[in-house]
Amino acid sequence: MLVMALCLPASAGLRQKQANKDTNRFRYEIECAGNAIQGTYLVKVWSYSKKASVAENQCRKNAVHGVIFKGYGGGQGCVSQRPLANNPGVETQFGEYFDSFFADGGEFQKYASIMEGTTETIKVGREYKVGCVVSVRKDDLRKALEAAGVIRGLNSGF
Repeated sequence: MLVMALCLPASAGLRQKQANKDTNRFRYEIECAGNAIQGTYLVKVWSYSKKASVAENQCRKNAVHGVIFKGYGGGQGCVSQRPLANNPGVETQFGEYFDSFFADGGEFQKYASIMEGTTETIKVGREYKVGCVVSVRKDDLRKALEAAGVIRGLNSGF
């Protein structure tokens, strides 16, 4: 019993390490999931991993990453949304900031929440494709990125 208790934290750490490895590649799909309240986006994010639970845990991180760097197309009565960071080099330029921002327990968590009962899991070859509907507080996220100097404000000059 004691051996099992000692192994659980290690296996949880290994799973998180694998999740971070999978997420560091930021391999996901993002799409509109419907209209949300003002100041938020409602997106469906499809994350990939060899373990379904790992992919589900990374949906929030991928949703925030998608809103910042990818944007998403229209559909389901939605308007296409451009990424918050319109400079393609900003992720590299502010690499240290984003490493911290997307770290385990990082600031990204403040801006996204998974909507209950929206998770779908599909087995694709040797891995799982897990879809979650995530609400992203884009106005608050934009303000934080502006305050950090990562993106320019909407009312700044061109």
